[in-house]
Amino acid sequence: MAVWTKPDQAAPDLTVVPRFTRAGMVDVPRDRLPANPMLPQTAYQVVLDEVMLDGNARFNLATFVTTWMDDEADRLYAATVDKNMVDKDEYPQTAEIESRCVRMLADLWHAPDAAVSVGTSTTGSSEGCMLAGMALKRRWQQARRAAGASTDRPNIVMGGNVQVVWEKFANYWEVEPRYVPLEGDVLHLTEEHLLDYVDENTIGVVAVLGSTMDGSYEPVEAICRVLDEHEAATGVAVPVHVDAASGGFIAPFVQPDLVWDFQLPRVVSIQSSGHKFGLVYPGVGWVLWRDTEHLPEDLVFHVNYLGGDMPTFALNFSRPGAQVVLQYYQFLRLGFEGYREVQQACQDVARHLGDALRRMPEYEVITDGSELPVVTFRVADHVTLFDVFDMSRKLRERGWLVPAYTMPPNREDLAVLRLVVRNGFSHDMAELFLRDLATATEWMDDLSAPMPSEEQPSGFHH
Repeated sequence: MAVWTKPDQAAPDLTVVPRFTRAGMVDVPRDRLPANPMLPQTAYQVVLDEVMLDGNARFNLATFVTTWMDDEADRLYAATVDKNMVDKDEYPQTAEIESRCVRMLADLWHAPDAAVSVGTSTTGSSEGCMLAGMALKRRWQQARRAAGASTDRPNIVMGGNVQVVWEKFANYWEVEPRYVPLEGDVLHLTEEHLLDYVDENTIGVVAVLGSTMDGSYEPVEAICRVLDEHEAATGVAVPVHVDAASGGFIAPFVQPDLVWDFQLPRVVSIQSSGHKFGLVYPGVGWVLWRDTEHLPEDLVFHVNYLGGDMPTFALNFSRPGAQVVLQYYQFLRLGFEGYREVQQACQDVARHLGDALRRMPEYEVITDGSELPVVTFRVADHVTLFDVFDMSRKLRERGWLVPAYTMPPNREDLAVLRLVVRNGFSHDMAELFLRDLATATEWMDDLSAPMPSEEQPSGFHH
């Protein structure tokens, strides 16, 4: 019989003992700094072992954020990870690359004069939303003061489906949020009831090109048309900001005839996420204004203690420059046609998923990937054995991360699952997902099937 004996407590010879038994691997503090340093290989292994418990990024159908880039991009990332975007005197070429990206996006989004466009990189779309909202509020305040009117009660109008960043903006900058509620099968802002929420204190309307809730586009052109008519009737000019966090890098390539951007004179600013369908690792975003008139100069700060006079308009100061470099890499690497091919491939896979789900009687498709490459679907009314939350948990057993959630106010009764198709999610992976979904659905259905009589439990037998 094997007998356990107490191991020798002598210090191990680190030249012989494998990495997993090095000093420091047994007791790693969780809530305080360790008393002593450890070998870099040991610290690396400790951290790597922990993050291995995270989900597989390639199987994450919840996130819009890029999870894969070329090997060359990975090397470029490593080579530029130490660059500070704010220090334009020390890193002038990175600053020039940022300016090039702004001009490229201005051209893509049809700015009146892309060569002298106004914009900046950000840490993501959330910061871009904050900056655009601040500019809307400041311009409204300036116009009201010039007219001798009160600036006490600014409001911003948006659909009930907006991302939480807009709720944050309204809270942090003391602007009344006016949410146009969802109605029936329309799960985003439309022009129909917009004017019920607009008045002379409205700093702007937010139109979303690609709702995070279901991937649908809000009708930016129709929203602008209604506001044009409102201005003609009342003299009150209400600008539009387009939250194109996802759609800004989809519509120009996949829906080139859609009018949503600076082609519409009422659109004064646009923000988008480079780290979503811009195909760059997190975190980089972009915010642009149609011209200098719409970015008040008193919001731009000038600093000179980094070696020169540098204008900056951002919520952060120091921030990484590597992702800006990666955005430029993707622009050069793919070009217009490359982006079109990537985004079209994503949409094709999304449409394939939507078509396959329509053939499964247990589900009802809400959006099929025809706008953003995003598919949302619900459990059909006749299914009572499971709901979307059960299915989300079941799919995790196979590694798939599929979010389940309810829609915003007025449609909390609608609970959905959402699939975001990103670059790298191939038709083969879609088939694997559909296979696992079908297996999980069959398993759920079998839960209610009566056990055959010969298998009915009848107690224990000795």
